[in-house]
Amino acid sequence: MDKIQMVLAYMPRILGGAWVTVQVSVLSFVLAFLLGLMGANMRLSSNPLISRIAAIYSNVVRGVPDLVWMFFIYFSLLTAVNAFTTYFDFEPVEVSAFVAGVLTLAFIFGAYFTETFRGAMLAIPSGQMEAGFAYGLTSFQVLCRITFPLLMRYALPGVRNNWLILTKATALVSVIGLEDLTRIARGAGTAEYQSFLFNLVSALLFLLLTAISLSLFRKLDRLYARGVVEVRYES
Repeated sequence: MDKIQMVLAYMPRILGGAWVTVQVSVLSFVLAFLLGLMGANMRLSSNPLISRIAAIYSNVVRGVPDLVWMFFIYFSLLTAVNAFTTYFDFEPVEVSAFVAGVLTLAFIFGAYFTETFRGAMLAIPSGQMEAGFAYGLTSFQVLCRITFPLLMRYALPGVRNNWLILTKATALVSVIGLEDLTRIARGAGTAEYQSFLFNLVSALLFLLLTAISLSLFRKLDRLYARGVVEVRYES
């Protein structure tokens, strides 16, 4: 009972940290999603320079550990920028841990979304778009009514996987001082000498977020699967 009361006493702060984690996850996901769409279009560009730039971004970012990027962007890059501003007598650049965490995660997962969307774009039959233009649809109408729904149908499994990985990767923002779920739970466990207990609470909250996310993605699966005929083969 004492342990339950202990957890309940910290629960407002833990839930506050969980809310920060959700905010970081959602904002990072939206930015990474948009960056991935742009990166995929660049990778499939007929211009070799644009395609090469996108390929370098995707391969380099995915080849370096996420934690290294977090340290590099928040500490090394910011230090270099402020050294530049100091040299030229400009105002120093200050970036909050929240903004730095969101931008870093978006930068990292934008590379993963680039490859997810590139594969999905390659899977879309070109005849679908040609049929839309033949019916007199504008380019924007073809994008909204044909290309994007088909893109999401093929990309959704990868999008779901990237989202689940991203939500777990938000724990990295605790290393740059953001009071997220992981940092608060770890601090409470250290203060009360109950690391296992509070890490367990943190893990359960992450599992709850995962369960809610999977439920939403199941609804998206049904949405983008409309019109698909399921073929079953019986032996």
